[in-house]
Amino acid sequence: MIQNPKRYTITAALPYTNGPIHIGHLAGVYVPADIYSRYLRLQGKDVAFICGSDEHGVAISMKAKKEGITPQEVIDKYDGIIRKSFADFGISFDNYSRTSAKIHHDTAQEFFRKLYDNGDFIEEITEQLYDAKADQFLADRFVVGTCPRCGNEGAYGDQCENCGSTLNATDLINPKSTITGETPILKSTKHWFLPLDRYTEFLTEWILVGHKNDWKPNVYGQVKSWVDGGLEPRAVTRDLDWGIDVPVEGAEGKKLYVWFDAPIGYISSTKEWALREGKDWEPYWKDEDTKLVHFIGKDNIVFHCIIFPAMLKAEGSYILPDNVPANEFLNLEGNKLSTSKNWAVWLHEYLEEFPEKQDVLRYALTSNAPETKDNDFTWKDFQARNNNELVAIFGNFINRVVVLTNKYYDGYIPTPNELSEVDENTLAELKAYPAVISSSVERYRFREALGELMNVARLGNKYLADEEPWKVMKDNPERVKTQMYVALQIAAALSILAEPFLPFTAAKLSRILKNEGKLNWNDVAENSELIPEGHQIGEAELLFAKIEDEEIQKQIDKLEATKTANIAENKKAEPQKDLIQYEDFAKMDLRVGTIIEAEKMPKANKLLVLKIDTGIDVRTIVSGIAESFSPEEIIGKRVTVLANLAPRALRGVESQGMILMTTNAEGKLVFVNPDADAPNGETIN
Repeated sequence: MIQNPKRYTITAALPYTNGPIHIGHLAGVYVPADIYSRYLRLQGKDVAFICGSDEHGVAISMKAKKEGITPQEVIDKYDGIIRKSFADFGISFDNYSRTSAKIHHDTAQEFFRKLYDNGDFIEEITEQLYDAKADQFLADRFVVGTCPRCGNEGAYGDQCENCGSTLNATDLINPKSTITGETPILKSTKHWFLPLDRYTEFLTEWILVGHKNDWKPNVYGQVKSWVDGGLEPRAVTRDLDWGIDVPVEGAEGKKLYVWFDAPIGYISSTKEWALREGKDWEPYWKDEDTKLVHFIGKDNIVFHCIIFPAMLKAEGSYILPDNVPANEFLNLEGNKLSTSKNWAVWLHEYLEEFPEKQDVLRYALTSNAPETKDNDFTWKDFQARNNNELVAIFGNFINRVVVLTNKYYDGYIPTPNELSEVDENTLAELKAYPAVISSSVERYRFREALGELMNVARLGNKYLADEEPWKVMKDNPERVKTQMYVALQIAAALSILAEPFLPFTAAKLSRILKNEGKLNWNDVAENSELIPEGHQIGEAELLFAKIEDEEIQKQIDKLEATKTANIAENKKAEPQKDLIQYEDFAKMDLRVGTIIEAEKMPKANKLLVLKIDTGIDVRTIVSGIAESFSPEEIIGKRVTVLANLAPRALRGVESQGMILMTTNAEGKLVFVNPDADAPNGETIN
C-alpha cells in the first residue's frame, strides 16, 4: 500500500455500449468510485478519475444484428445515453472517453506492438469454432452450449453465467452458432497468446504475498483460486470484423481481443484528459508516487488482477494497481439483474421518473452496497431509506436549524455565549467525525462511511432534542443563541462531509447556508468555527421529499410487466405428440357452444358445473377452472366443446364432454374461442 501518494489515478470499469447503465453498475462500480474521488478532491489531492465507453467486441456486433443497424450506430446510441446519464447523475469523471477514438486505437496498437517486438506473445495456429453456413469464425458470444462444469445449457463461449466459470468456446458441450443455429466445425486459424503462466511467480509475490492484508477477501480469494489452478496462455486476438486491427504482418482480418484493448482504454482516456488540460499523462501511470485504484465488479476481477497486470508487467514502464476493491453483485427484487431480460432499474429512466432525486438513489445504493456479498435492491427498501432516514434524520435536522435561525434571528448566525459542557462535548464529537469517515473511505468501506455521516445528522438531532431551544427561548434567550450557534456548526459540517456521498444535497445545503466553496474536508476537524457569527443564511428549503406508496407501486408494477413479458418471450411450446392418423382426428366431434349457466361444485375448490348449449342439446359439463374464473364472469362465454367424449361421473355429477382451454403467456387459463358469428352446434374440423 502506497503511503502519502503525490497523485491518484482512479479508474472505473468501462461500461459496455450494448445497453444503458442500470443500478447494478452504479452500486458495483460508479457510485463507490465517485465517492472516493470526491473525498480525495475535498482533501486537495491531485486526482485523475478516468472512464470511457467500451465499444468493441462481439456483443456490439450481436446488438447491431438484433437491432438491424451498424455497430457504429449501436455505440453512438448507447454512448450518448450512458454519457448523459452519468452527467445528470453527478458522476464526476475527470475524463470520459471512447475506445472507438483514434487516440485509443493508436495507444492499444502501440502497446500490442511493443509486447510483440519484445517477444512476449506466443504465435500459434489453433482449431477454433467456425460456422460454415455463415462463413465466419465464431467469437465467444456467438456460441452457446452446455457448460462442462455445471451443465447449464445456455452457457456462452467465454463464460457460464450460471456458475461463473470462465470458459473457452471449444470447452462447450453441444455448441451451437447463435448466428445460424448450426453446429460449428473446427477450423485452423492463427492467433497471438499472452503466456500468463510466465507471470505466476510475479502474481504470487505481488498479490498473494504483497496484498494479503489490504485487498478485499473476495478479490484475493478469486486471484488465489486462479493462480493455484494454474495459469495458461490466453489469446489476445480474435477473428472479428469489429474492433482494433492487429498491427502486425499476417494478421489481416484479425482484431485485438476486447479484453486486451479495453483496460488500455484507461491509459488512452488519461492521455486524452492530459492533452485537454495541458498536463503530462505519464506520471499518472508511470510514477511510483502515484496510487492507482481500479473500481470494478466481481466479474472483472480476473482481467484487472491477472491479465492487465501481466500486460503492464510485460510492457515494463507502468505502475501496478495499489488496490482493486471489487464489489459483489446487486440483485433486484430477489432476482439477478439482466440487461437482456430487461430486469433492471435503468439510470436514464430513473432520472426521468424521479427528478431531482439523484442523491436518494446514491444513498439507497451505498447503504445497501454489495461490498462483501450479493445484496438485493427493493423499491420498498428504497422508499424506507428515503422516508425514514434522509427525510426523518438528515432533512429534519437541517430544516429545524434553518427555520429556527430565520425565526429567531432573521437568518443571522447568533453570537454564542459561554459554552456548556454539553456544547463542548458535542463540538468535540463533531470534530472527530472527519477522521472516522476518512478511515472507512480509505479502506473502501463506503457503506460504513455513509453510516458515520448519518451519525453526524443524528448528533445534531439529539442535540436539539435534548436542548429544546424552542422551550428555552421563553426563559433564557441568551442560552438559545449558543444552542443555535452549535447546531449551525453541525449543519455546516454536514454540507462538507456529505459531498462525496450526496453531492446534490451538499450543494443545496451550502447554498441555503450561503457557505459555498468556503470549506474543505479538514476544516471540519481543525476549525473551531465553520460558519461565523453574524453571517446570514438563506430561507429554509426541504432537502428531501417523502416518497409516496403510489410512486413505489408504479415501479413494482413496471417490473411485474417486465416479468410477464419475459415469460411470454421465453415460453416454449410443448413438443409435438406422437403422430395420429386422420381417422383418429375424425372420430372427435368438436362443436361450437355457449355457457348458459355456471355454479361451483359443493366442497370442490377447482370444479365448476356448467350448462352448455351445444346446438344439439343443453348438457352438463364439469370443468376444473374454478380457481381461474368465477361462475358469473363466464356466463355467455363462447366455447369449443368435445361433444362425443364418453360421460364421466365427477363427485356424483355426470360430465357429458369437455371444453377446450389453453394458457396464455402468464400461465393463466384462457378459453379456445370460436369466432363470434359461428352458431352453436357448428362442427369444427
